Amino acid sequence: MAQGGISYFGIRHHGPGSAESLVKALQELQPVAVLIEGPADASALLPLLASPDMKPPVALLCYPEDEPAATSFWPFAEFSPEYQAALWAVANKAALRFIDLPSAARLAEASPESPTEADATEAEAAQGQVEEVSRIHDPIGTLARAAGYEDGESWWSDIIEQNPAPGPIFAAIADAMTTLRDGETAIGRFEAMREAHMRLEIAAARKEFDGPMAVVCGAWHVPALQAPHTQKNDQAQLKGIGRRKTVMTFAPWTGPRLASGYGYGAGVVAPGWCKHLWRTRGHDEASVLWLAKIATVLRAKGHMISTASLIEAERLARALAAIRERPKPGFEELRDASISALFNGEALLWKMVEAELLLGADVGEIPPDTPLAPLIEDLQRNQKAARLKPEALERELSVDLRSESGLFRSTLLHRLNVLGVSWGRLTDTGRSRGTFRERWMLAWQPEYAVRLVENLIYGPTIEKAANGRLIQAIGAGATLDTLATLVQSAITAALNQASAAGLVALEERAAHSSECLEILASVPPLADIIRYGEARKTETERLGGLLERLIVESSIALPYAARDLDAQAAAALMGAMRKADEAIRLAEPGQDVLDAWRNGLAAVLDSSRSTALVAGCAAHLLYEADRLSAEAAADLLAKRLSPGTPVADASAFFEGFFSAAGQRLIYDEGLRGAVDAWLVSLDEEAFVAHLPLLRRVFSNLDSMERKRLIEAVLGRRASLPSGLTPAPDGGEAWRRHFGLLGKLLSGDPGHE
Repeated sequence: MAQGGISYFGIRHHGPGSAESLVKALQELQPVAVLIEGPADASALLPLLASPDMKPPVALLCYPEDEPAATSFWPFAEFSPEYQAALWAVANKAALRFIDLPSAARLAEASPESPTEADATEAEAAQGQVEEVSRIHDPIGTLARAAGYEDGESWWSDIIEQNPAPGPIFAAIADAMTTLRDGETAIGRFEAMREAHMRLEIAAARKEFDGPMAVVCGAWHVPALQAPHTQKNDQAQLKGIGRRKTVMTFAPWTGPRLASGYGYGAGVVAPGWCKHLWRTRGHDEASVLWLAKIATVLRAKGHMISTASLIEAERLARALAAIRERPKPGFEELRDASISALFNGEALLWKMVEAELLLGADVGEIPPDTPLAPLIEDLQRNQKAARLKPEALERELSVDLRSESGLFRSTLLHRLNVLGVSWGRLTDTGRSRGTFRERWMLAWQPEYAVRLVENLIYGPTIEKAANGRLIQAIGAGATLDTLATLVQSAITAALNQASAAGLVALEERAAHSSECLEILASVPPLADIIRYGEARKTETERLGGLLERLIVESSIALPYAARDLDAQAAAALMGAMRKADEAIRLAEPGQDVLDAWRNGLAAVLDSSRSTALVAGCAAHLLYEADRLSAEAAADLLAKRLSPGTPVADASAFFEGFFSAAGQRLIYDEGLRGAVDAWLVSLDEEAFVAHLPLLRRVFSNLDSMERKRLIEAVLGRRASLPSGLTPAPDGGEAWRRHFGLLGKLLSGDPGHE
């Protein structure tokens, strides 16, 4: 381990046992300098890790000035050996440096003299517990198999992480790695460059400092750093290294993103368990404390957990560890024991608490004096002003747009969504916009920091960047409905520049648009802005005139757009008509505009060339608007569903009318009679063929509505699905087919 006054400590990234052994070794060695595997150009930021305001998990963030999207991260957890080494160095006034390749080298473009794409991939893999050499070689796995283990993770956990043994553990690790690397020549170029750079940095530090020094690096690198190499050869190895000006800072990270299951090459299986091991180091009853934590989580969720069950789970975990020949129960044994003793063998119940326990919900914090990317800095200012703390697990937030604080929070979350940072997801959109309240589901993810960096090209603050990004999207908007949605986003997020640009583009596009479906799709977002503009103090006069103009234009175009459509086009137009009609009713335009819209629907209904599905939809919308009386609607249905009408047209009209109004059959005897007469006209084979159509129509009814419909048709003595007793006055067709139809209405999936 020691060589020429330099001690090499081969660790596993994010290993609590490695961290504990390393702190003990540093305390014994008392080095004057601590050299850590990490980007050398970020050494100036290392002391920040020891700031009292720095709360891991955090990540070192590096990106080139001219390409913010090309971002690299180096995460640090509380139980990371590198983090603990930095804390020890600052506390003991030892020099502290990174010695790996500068961050620019990882970002260099591929060239004949720069790392290839394959080498870059290899470099990413090198961050893991096992720094791979040829991407197929697994040194820890080799050692594990030699010791009788099936995988390297369990072996390393037993020997190093969960049971750090006293004595020269780092020397033993170095010897094992040396044996594994003997005769190994298949090192990728990027990997070789990394090790050459670290050797040069160690040599420079040896000349600079007098006294013992400590090198903290991945276990796989130790033999290569100790092996004799000439300075000339190492310098030649680094020829062509990438040199780009980079920006570096720290960003908050989350516990779940330290997990290997999230695609992090250096991740651990269970970050929550690793944190528990670190915080209970030196405690003989770590497994008991973990079971107590499980019980706390379960009790908080309303489960009754007895002390006797916990004792039984602890005994079972120890028995499992003995059977599996492990020195102590690991989280796997404690999980299996908990499922048996606390969950009555129901593994599904464990899934309810697994993420909270094994992954955790930690979100790091960084000191206020940390040099930040402008957008990240602005986000932190806004988070503080909004009193919103980023958390990894989902939590619900309700905001009142009538209060300044609520409006500020809503505006911030909407602006972040514009930037692709979905920290908050608006739930129950249709209903929340109808009030002065919004409901959000918040969950912070570390990659949001990357997205903020990527958005630096649009501006240095969240407001400016969101304005810039929306203005660019508006410039590229090709359709009227796309522009309307973008304008809605701009006004909702209080982005005045984007709003102004969007309105100009929207008016220009509206002047040249004649596509009915496009015009109809633009009505709902504009109506939303006008209907709920008061909550956001939005000026809506200009939008009101534009909306009324679009409604009139769509009314004129609708009868022509409804002609001779195929099934797909008819379904799309019907959906657009329903959404537009709902938006028009909410926006409450002038009576002339309403009359124009309903006259357009009437023209669709009266035209012999209108597609039956669209005509049925128009009839329903007129019926709901009281432009078609109940008697007229019943007569219309009787006519359009009469035996002389082609079955396909009758079915399509029926679906268009009732697809959003199946409950009308419960209350309207006239409509029910018209449908009854149509069903009477169908023979058994045709009726069965129409069951999928009926299922689609009735799918919007809940169980109570289906029951009431059956009672309305068959009488209150009816029971489902067997034992139906039709009332004497029940519909003939419904009585005739009551077996199939009863099962259909009761939700029986056997008849599609």
